[in-house]
Amino acid sequence: MSENELGAYLRDCRESVTPAEVGLPAGPRRRTPGLRRSELAMLAGISVEYLARLEQGRDRHPSAQVLAALCDALRLSLDARVRLRHLLKAEEGHYMCGAAPMPAREVRPTVRALLDRLEPTPAVVQNLLGESVAYTEAYARLVGPVGALDGDPPSLLRYLFTDPRARDAYPDWDHVADEQVAALHYDLSRRDPYVAELVKELTITAGAPFTDRLTSPTRLPSPTGITRFVHPEVGELRLAYETLSLPEADGQHVLI
Repeated sequence: MSENELGAYLRDCRESVTPAEVGLPAGPRRRTPGLRRSELAMLAGISVEYLARLEQGRDRHPSAQVLAALCDALRLSLDARVRLRHLLKAEEGHYMCGAAPMPAREVRPTVRALLDRLEPTPAVVQNLLGESVAYTEAYARLVGPVGALDGDPPSLLRYLFTDPRARDAYPDWDHVADEQVAALHYDLSRRDPYVAELVKELTITAGAPFTDRLTSPTRLPSPTGITRFVHPEVGELRLAYETLSLPEADGQHVLI
């Protein structure tokens, strides 16, 4: 990583946004068309001095919450948010998860056999990070056309909060998002560093829709319920679901 790449990118983002784009008056003549530090600091709720330290590389370890506030204030695109997240990880020394084992992305043969027996029912196995690590063909036919399996690995959490197609696929998006964050709250109690890293990632890339839920009063996720889902060919469906925990499977569960 080059010298102060994070700070330089933050400054480039600030200077590429006009006051009008964030609802501010243009004011007196400017040396550059972008925002002044004082304007961005006000919008993000941080001090001008701290923003200067970040841009100049004198502070290279902003919290995820600070970066999220800057991203929201600048109204950055998902690509720009992801770029900032990658730069922050480079400054931190990648994931900083030490020797902790990665949440399992493989399933036991018996779980795979269970999925085979569940055909043609849509069913998916998710791990501690909300990643879809195994699923039935029926599940792929259901959610694949709306992009819910596009990630590597697919992740319902990332899909819900960073893919605009999710709001069309789930008419009750707010409720589905609430449930997913409630499950993440529960997983955070395990103090798993990879779960904490996912929270930092989504804090930056998803912004307020994620962080507002994360900071709201905690509750347990509902293990069963009904959700509406819009398939591009079939139309709107009402899907009843059950969540079954898998014993001795490192936090994996089956969603049927």
